[in-house]
Amino acid sequence: MERKGARRRGGDEHDVEAVLDELYATPPARFVPRREELAAAARTAGRAEDARRIHAARRPTLAAWAANLLLRSRPQESRQFLELGNALREAHRALDPDAIKELSAQRRRIVSAMSRQAAELALEAGHRLSDTVRHDVESTLNAVLADPDAADQWAAGRLHSTLTPPAAFPSARPQTAPASPRAERTDELAVRRRAREEELTRAREAAEAAGQRLRDQRAEHTAAEASLERARDRRDQAHQQVEATEQRLRQEREVLKQADRDHGQAEKQLHTAADALARAEREAREASREVERLGRRRAR
Repeated sequence: MERKGARRRGGDEHDVEAVLDELYATPPARFVPRREELAAAARTAGRAEDARRIHAARRPTLAAWAANLLLRSRPQESRQFLELGNALREAHRALDPDAIKELSAQRRRIVSAMSRQAAELALEAGHRLSDTVRHDVESTLNAVLADPDAADQWAAGRLHSTLTPPAAFPSARPQTAPASPRAERTDELAVRRRAREEELTRAREAAEAAGQRLRDQRAEHTAAEASLERARDRRDQAHQQVEATEQRLRQEREVLKQADRDHGQAEKQLHTAADALARAEREAREASREVERLGRRRAR
């Protein structure tokens, strides 16, 4: 899909439009560092105006990035989605109830499908979309269908924030001849009725989405409570194990102290025995020498 008003891409690696396209395909967490890197490269190459444009690029929200990713990754589906928006706006301008009914049913189904695709693409790129972000993606897609300016912004592939759909589709029908006051009144009532029906449909969809988010949050809350309970059990078990280990450690320290005392006593006993042994050896040697001396005297 070619972006409206964009230059054709050539082989020039310094094409600022191509650089901006690459930048808006970058996940939000890496957007600012990559932007500064690309701007610095443009300044180094002497392209001051390109550097200014790159530096002015605004970091997209996660929902805006997912919508950009959807446009780039699903060009055929995105083109058909833009065509559906054209058909819906034309049906509302023409006040064609049958076309509006049929296309509105397609709108709800296709917006839901496109939102799921955006979430899947974001997950493949390493980012899980929360229910709130999914809601923002759907808001942007609904705006694209209802508002031609929003459609042009999305088709450019450089959204930086969520688009908000108007309260109702444009329904002003061009007239080739002046209408009678009664016809004008009838058209005005039809326009108001169609606007109320559209507003009611949006309100019901918003209520359904809010109910689904509430159910999801309750499920997450229940899962979090269960996880907390498991963590508490593991913590209690760990405390018990620590207390048992500390008790064993205290007991082993007492055993070690007793062993140290026994060791000290044994060393003392060893020293005493060694001293006694040395004295006994000296006395034995002296006695042996005395025996020898007396023996020699007797022999004389």
